[in-house]
Amino acid sequence: MIIDHIGFALSDYDAAKRFFSAALAPLGITLVMEFNGNAGYGKGQKPELWFSKGSAAAPMHIAFVAENREQVRAFHVAALAAGGTDNGAPGIREKYHPDYYGAFVIGPDGHNVEAVCHAPQ
Repeated sequence: MIIDHIGFALSDYDAAKRFFSAALAPLGITLVMEFNGNAGYGKGQKPELWFSKGSAAAPMHIAFVAENREQVRAFHVAALAAGGTDNGAPGIREKYHPDYYGAFVIGPDGHNVEAVCHAPQ
C-alpha cells in the first residue's frame, strides 16, 4: 500500500454515508470514525477513506480491495441496491492482467467506485 488515506467532498453527506456503508460492508469496510461532518471508513479502527460535505470535485475513480471474487459480486449487488448505477458487472478484466476480477458502480456525485480481487480463481 502506498497511500495512508484519501479524502474528498460529496454534495450530500447523508446519502453518501448510506451508500458507502451499504456498498463497502461486503468488503469488511465500515464507518470507524465520524466527527465534525467527516466520515472515516476502514477495516479495524483505521479510517482510510474520508469524506465530508462540500462541493464535489470532478468525478474520480476509487478501487477497494476484495479478498475474493465473491466479495466483488456482493459489493456490486450491495452498491446497486444502495442507489449506485452499474458501470461494469463483476468479471475478468484481462486488459489489466489475467486475474483482475472487478466490478464498477457509479456512486454519489458520479464517482466510479470499484471492488477488485487480484487473486486467481
